[in-house]
Amino acid sequence: MKSKRLLPFSGLILVAMWALAAQRSQSHIVPGPWAVVRGLAELASRGLLFKYLVASLFRVTWGYFSAVALGIPAGLVLGWYGRLERALGPILQILRPISPLAWIPLAILWFGVGDLPAIFIIFLGSFFPMTLTTMNAVRNLSSVHLQVSKNFGLTASQTVRKLILPAILPQLIVGLRLALGIAWLVVVAGEMIAVNSGLGFLIIDARNAGNRYDLVVAGMVMIGATGLVLDLGMRRLERMRRVQWGYIGATAGGAR
Repeated sequence: MKSKRLLPFSGLILVAMWALAAQRSQSHIVPGPWAVVRGLAELASRGLLFKYLVASLFRVTWGYFSAVALGIPAGLVLGWYGRLERALGPILQILRPISPLAWIPLAILWFGVGDLPAIFIIFLGSFFPMTLTTMNAVRNLSSVHLQVSKNFGLTASQTVRKLILPAILPQLIVGLRLALGIAWLVVVAGEMIAVNSGLGFLIIDARNAGNRYDLVVAGMVMIGATGLVLDLGMRRLERMRRVQWGYIGATAGGAR
């Protein structure tokens, strides 16, 4: 509760420091808070603010949920079947460290210029952490869980639905939150190269079209604010009663 009360106060301090730095700066490159507010108002009046925000969220939605839809089943299979994990694990470990941005030239070559290259790199950025999080969560399951499924004669699908997924749900939510943060970072970078809309495009376009640094910072503010809202939405999942036990256990273990 104390941290929530301090948040507005910290925000005011940050804005005051920003205004002071802009006032003392002799360069027009550092716009003040009021200039950025005017820039946001200008974008809103031109209908660009909502348009660019929706464009970014559209790409993140498709790339992120595609990665989740494929990454969780892939992680379940790899975590359950050790031989398959030993065969495909090295490939994942080779591809995982490659920055999604390094795929941009190939994505443009394969999909052309438009939404698809950005969605593709968002998918890559989210798929690997989601898959590895799920795989490790399954591998770290206690043998007691697996013995229970055998004792009750559960089929493979019943074991996944009734035992494995509930047991790894806290770790899955952590992976979902991590993957969403990466997806939001990647879409902004991808929009600076491969598309002509979105918050990333807004920043690079404002820089090239007359050095509108007020709009550059306005885009940065929108990116940060939207990322915060998305993260807060994901954190609400951690309060679900079905996963509270996982965080309580982790807290107790840390206290010991």
